[in-house]
Amino acid sequence: MPTICFASPKGGTSKSTCSALLSSDLAERGTTVTLIDADPNHPLTKWAKRPGKPENLTVIETDGEEQLVDAIEASVKKTAFVIIDLEGTASSAVGVAMSRADLVIIPTKGSDLDAAEAVKAIKFIRFQEKNYRRTIPFAVLFTQTRPAIRPRTQISIETQLREQGIPMFGTQLHERDPYRAIFSFGGTLAGLDPKQVRGIDAARTGARQLTNEVIAKLDGIAANPKKAKVA
Repeated sequence: MPTICFASPKGGTSKSTCSALLSSDLAERGTTVTLIDADPNHPLTKWAKRPGKPENLTVIETDGEEQLVDAIEASVKKTAFVIIDLEGTASSAVGVAMSRADLVIIPTKGSDLDAAEAVKAIKFIRFQEKNYRRTIPFAVLFTQTRPAIRPRTQISIETQLREQGIPMFGTQLHERDPYRAIFSFGGTLAGLDPKQVRGIDAARTGARQLTNEVIAKLDGIAANPKKAKVA
């Protein structure tokens, strides 16, 4: 079953938000999902304790490499998707998780500082490829972007990544209140109260687009494993 990792050495790139959105959207489509919370702060575990989590979405908290490996191996036997929110360091636990991933998603904001950290994550993935002697499919996902205007800085970064042959998602996760609200109120985007939170429909559309593109990438990787890094 597909295992998807969200990885970034920099905090604040929406790793946990993306993990929650993808996991809950998949669950709401009727599939079974295990979400492994390997972030030392365990934001997803706290989110899962609030009301509204889909019943077919299981959240597991792990600390350290051994627990993470055990959780991955057990989860792939039980659910259709395994999604891992990794800690923000280049640790051995992160490397082990990447070695078992069908897709590594690297969230980044559209700034030079964040892009530099994304490149560090890519270098770490390539090191793990040599270490484990296997291709590790990955792609960069821009997060906290503006819905209407793409700044010149971000356009420049996208161009540089494209010229280096680095795969990127066509979907960009815009800055939206509902993505933060689920961590305050619990549950999924579908369960938010439009009287309390604005822009729910647009947020749900963005989350669905992300899920659709993730599924498409996984299908492409399965069909062409030798071209796993092609966007």
